[in-house]
Amino acid sequence: MRILYWPRVFWPQIGGVEVISASFLPAMRQRGYQFAVVAAHSSLEMPDESEWAGVPVYRFRFASALAEHDLSQVVDTTRRLAGVLRDFQPDLVHVNYWEPSLFFHRRIARTSPAPLLVSFRGPPPERDDPRDTVFGHAMRAATWVTAVSESALLRVRALAPDVTPRSSLLHNGLELPALAPEPLPWSPPRIVCVGRLVPEKGFDLALRALARLAPRFPALRLTLVGDGPERPRLEALTRALGLDGAVTLLGWLPPARVPAVMNEATLVVVPSRWEGLPGVAIQAAQMARPVVATRVGGIPEIVLDGHTGVLVDQDDTAALAAAIAVLLERPRRAAEMGQAARRHARAAFDWQRYLDAHDALYRRLAPATPNVGGAPC
Repeated sequence: MRILYWPRVFWPQIGGVEVISASFLPAMRQRGYQFAVVAAHSSLEMPDESEWAGVPVYRFRFASALAEHDLSQVVDTTRRLAGVLRDFQPDLVHVNYWEPSLFFHRRIARTSPAPLLVSFRGPPPERDDPRDTVFGHAMRAATWVTAVSESALLRVRALAPDVTPRSSLLHNGLELPALAPEPLPWSPPRIVCVGRLVPEKGFDLALRALARLAPRFPALRLTLVGDGPERPRLEALTRALGLDGAVTLLGWLPPARVPAVMNEATLVVVPSRWEGLPGVAIQAAQMARPVVATRVGGIPEIVLDGHTGVLVDQDDTAALAAAIAVLLERPRRAAEMGQAARRHARAAFDWQRYLDAHDALYRRLAPATPNVGGAPC
């Protein structure tokens, strides 16, 4: 079966979807699927056409074509995208995100009448009237819709009720790291945050919470892992709060090194302002780390409040600091939560289950395609 896989951006751009995709495509190729990737250009300088792990990758400047209202660029992008579909002849188009780039899918849909699978990896749109939006057109065109969290699925169905009978929940899965979890460290205790340095991740809240906790826990340290446009502001905030000696900004790390960083954490903090189903919370659970997180998006489906971690309201620095303090003052309880988190992650976010679910869905949506599971078509 030939799958046109359409994420927002693609590796080596780093984010939750990109990390999962980098493992998902090779694993599904081993099951006999062929892929071509269509993605937007990101801040990284990448060629329009390349190959990654044997998969052709086609990048387009979707955003600039629309934002600049450049008709010639829209026409050229449409023509090139249509050519990719004609050459690849997909049996299924799998879009991983709704966004303006789907405007171009609508323009080229007749080029290849393949079924359309739309997967919501992040929050659905805020707008309540999707009839004349890209989202609305995508929901009407979709053969099937999945969402990574119950909250996202409910939102999609509320915005587009007609999609209810052809939609389902499909939690992300992650491979269990080979690295075994170490006991939680307490000398000194260490908080870890992992993710892109962007406002929606709320790392400024973690810094402010640390400032509240510092007089009570002077040995407490915070490590921020990741990079992004917010780094200068976070560095300035660290200095303004007098936290220079307590905070380490590690910058970007290869995903394979994240479990080792988690092993150095006493607890992991996910102070996001919005989320889909954050992989960092799953990774923390896999490494038996209790998580303190905000009650947004799909986070409550990973962090079971009072059992595998503690949830607080969005943008509530005082509550975030108080929740961290509760775990720092109760080492035994924190360790119990970490072990419960690992058990929950292994049951709910199993990697093979994730692959099997996509395998079954792909077969159901394009059942007439021969040779799936054998040699590539």
